[in-house]
Amino acid sequence: MHKSEPLDFNALPVRSPEFAATLGPTVVIVPHPDDESLGCGGLLALLAQAAQPVWCVLVSDGTMSHPNSVKFPPAARQALRETELQDALQELGVGSHLLQTLNLPDGAVPTSDTPAGSAAAKQLHNFLRQIGATTILCPWRRDPHPDHRATSELVRAALAQLPQPPRLLEYVVWAWERASPTDLPHTDEAVGWRLDVTPVLARKQRAIAAHRSQLAPSIIDDDPAGFVLSAGMLAHFAQPYEVYLEAKM
Repeated sequence: MHKSEPLDFNALPVRSPEFAATLGPTVVIVPHPDDESLGCGGLLALLAQAAQPVWCVLVSDGTMSHPNSVKFPPAARQALRETELQDALQELGVGSHLLQTLNLPDGAVPTSDTPAGSAAAKQLHNFLRQIGATTILCPWRRDPHPDHRATSELVRAALAQLPQPPRLLEYVVWAWERASPTDLPHTDEAVGWRLDVTPVLARKQRAIAAHRSQLAPSIIDDDPAGFVLSAGMLAHFAQPYEVYLEAKM
């Protein structure tokens, strides 16, 4: 158990939009299509405006949002969600040709202590070493979704082998709504801040809207139990701020 207090996302200090440019060439690593727009769409748009290179790595195949669809079998769901991701990146000013995919199983992204996870971490390590980005964006390490936690593990395993690891910023998706007190970042382990994304908030909203299969009414209309983002969840990402966390040194 943590002895320190959990961070209050809405009380974190604010950094100006201009801060984004100081992060330099950046890689955003996302468990699923839509995490890039929800968690850090504003930052990605600000980086693009500042002419900083941005790459995106998609970890899972995204197929489990509507697992019972007949109209969209797994291969079609994967293609649809990847196309939505490419459209969202274009809205944010990020070239879709800078998208890399690991194609790990949605809902079962392996951790780095498994053979599949170790192979994925090595693939990610090779990619990061090749491009030499100065900043990495990945989900908060205890974001309450198993794929988000596994993605964080894979990123850390990949970075551990780099001689000069880049700056690691953790973004928040599900911790806005589903986090238990122990899931939240605490003052003894992380520092946090909010980035003002007001100048690009409309672009972020358009990028979220590009994920049509994840919004009601979904274009995948033959799986009533399929996933869509709730209005309450979306409201967190209509704010003019994004939350970022860094490990406390």
